[in-house]
Amino acid sequence: MSTWPLVELGQVIDFFDSKRVPLSSMERSLRQGPIPYYGASGIIDSIDDYIFDGRYVLIAEDGENLNSRQLPIAFFADGRFWVNNHAHIVRGKRGMLDDVFLQKWFAQADISGFVTGAAQPKLSQANLRRITIPIPPLQIQRKIAAVLSAYDDHIDNNNRRIQILEEMARRIYHEWLVEFRHPGYGSVPTIDSPLGRIPKGWAWKELRELAIECRNGVDPHSVPPETPYVGLEHMPERSIALAEWGRAVDAGSRKYEFKAGDVLFGKIRPYFHKVVVPAISGICSTDAIVIRNRAPEYASLVVSVISSDAFVQQAVQTSQGTKMPRANWVVLERYPVPVPTPQLLQRFQVLTDDVLRLIDRLVLSTRALAESRDLWLPRLISGEIDVTDLDIAMPPAAA
Repeated sequence: MSTWPLVELGQVIDFFDSKRVPLSSMERSLRQGPIPYYGASGIIDSIDDYIFDGRYVLIAEDGENLNSRQLPIAFFADGRFWVNNHAHIVRGKRGMLDDVFLQKWFAQADISGFVTGAAQPKLSQANLRRITIPIPPLQIQRKIAAVLSAYDDHIDNNNRRIQILEEMARRIYHEWLVEFRHPGYGSVPTIDSPLGRIPKGWAWKELRELAIECRNGVDPHSVPPETPYVGLEHMPERSIALAEWGRAVDAGSRKYEFKAGDVLFGKIRPYFHKVVVPAISGICSTDAIVIRNRAPEYASLVVSVISSDAFVQQAVQTSQGTKMPRANWVVLERYPVPVPTPQLLQRFQVLTDDVLRLIDRLVLSTRALAESRDLWLPRLISGEIDVTDLDIAMPPAAA
């Protein structure tokens, strides 16, 4: 183990909390603009002015996330931004503590002994100052930070590629099957149909003719403990790429089984637009609808339809309940879908399936990178792994 000295954070970081200015939701609504407005766990709004300009580490001051750690409790804010009074604003003292090392250290640190309050967890500035952190030489800090940042850079790059691919898939669907601007559309006449004009040779089908709901109930204790478990909390908004999931051993009560390539639709508050296509098989919350295509040739079409804004809006409009609206599959399965000719459907399937497969590969790559980073993180931060002789390009020190 390392012999790095343990130092209280109050000795190695500068605080800028006194510059914080909280704004009420009403005040923010009157000051909408392009500047990020941060809270305890990240950006919560955008307004018309800024307090800070530069890169700072924000550390959650209060909130349930201090205990659950569902989100990072220390993260960067860079550029011009505003902060309310629910996050501490700090920087490492020049020549003593690297900001990236500090942020990475918090990712694996147990600070539960410094968090007070049961109903409303809080990390006061006084307690934050008392937390001790191992301080290696600055060059070692920066090498450790560079190793961990390399993982994050790869993950960020994968996520950007996923966003581009998802946008490509949405545009293909919209152009071909909503606007009917498919290859060769200029030579294909349109004809009247009960739901409007469509290209000749096309047909309208109800979604239930293309896909079915699967409700295969599973006791989480009847499957291997490491079986992936997907809850609504794991499902991103407006992205089909499922990058996070838990384990069956932590899943609790009865769940639904799903297969890789199924569509999971979050039926609770459908306006959150939680629609994902997992690259793995596992079990999921019963608050998700598991939708499976009836035939391989419909796979990409089903994904495109269910993840579209129009379908989600239909789910919102037909949901049941006021405080906790729920999407109703009995209604949604009758959603009308334009189905092209077999030849064009095959072209759409091949093109879109290539995009979806690449998204799957990027998701699994991102998951593997994150697991590798999280494995090395505590060993690097603690000094268990010596990076003294590691030859790695390091970013310049922050100004």
